[in-house]
Amino acid sequence: MQFCVDTVNLQTSTPQEDSSCYQIILLAHPAEFVVDFTEYKNTSTALLFLSPYQHLAWQSAPTEPATRVLFHGDFYCIEFHKKEVACNGLLFNNIYLQPVVPVDGSVYREIELIVDKMRVEDGADAAFSESVIKAYLQLILALASKAKKQLIDASPLIDPSLEGAEGLLFQQLLEDFFTINRSTQFYAERLNLSLSAFGKKIKQQLGKTPSAFIQERVILESKKQLHLTYLSVKEIAAKLGFDDEHYFSRYFKKYVGISPSSFREQVGISIVAQKSP
Repeated sequence: MQFCVDTVNLQTSTPQEDSSCYQIILLAHPAEFVVDFTEYKNTSTALLFLSPYQHLAWQSAPTEPATRVLFHGDFYCIEFHKKEVACNGLLFNNIYLQPVVPVDGSVYREIELIVDKMRVEDGADAAFSESVIKAYLQLILALASKAKKQLIDASPLIDPSLEGAEGLLFQQLLEDFFTINRSTQFYAERLNLSLSAFGKKIKQQLGKTPSAFIQERVILESKKQLHLTYLSVKEIAAKLGFDDEHYFSRYFKKYVGISPSSFREQVGISIVAQKSP
């Protein structure tokens, strides 16, 4: 499947089927859900953005089904179109930002209308329908990126030198060391905190445990290397600090649900990937 618009039942208690596609789910009512083992909720109209093979389960949701847009990377590559819409790292593929983006009613209704037009075009037998759908998709991503950027800009800045900024410092450390150290003790010591105090502060400030962030950062980079490069699984494992290719594959499958090779086969290699000389 390259692209489709469908509906998803928010009342089911079982996890949604993992998808090789990117997903945009329109949430018209408050809902509570779990994405990759972390709980989230929206209290107003919102959009939920999921990257390929992110795990989603609903906890508390309205009875009405929600509209969902799915597109494969081969249909619309968010990395290739990053100059037009900088959504990669903003809407998708960012472990530090929530995957749900609240939008006001007028923006939500505008996106609903765009999705309805996409549905009509998807059912049309016209040579130019794919281009029209991509243009509509790009518009949705632009509107959502604008809304999320406004939320980020409105957030208070944190001074790393002040008390309570451990979360920001941890993010910086994790970006520097995640490929060579996956131990929570390492990061706690870097921040001069006991393991217990470190865990409590990070969970309180960032909403997830340090171990969850470490795992998600490794998996995010793994997915990136599988999708955006032609490196072999063995080469990716070494690049991420795994001595054993087979251990890397088990680690990846534990958190993603499929092997690295299967992920690459299903998600594909991006058109922006460069072959090794």
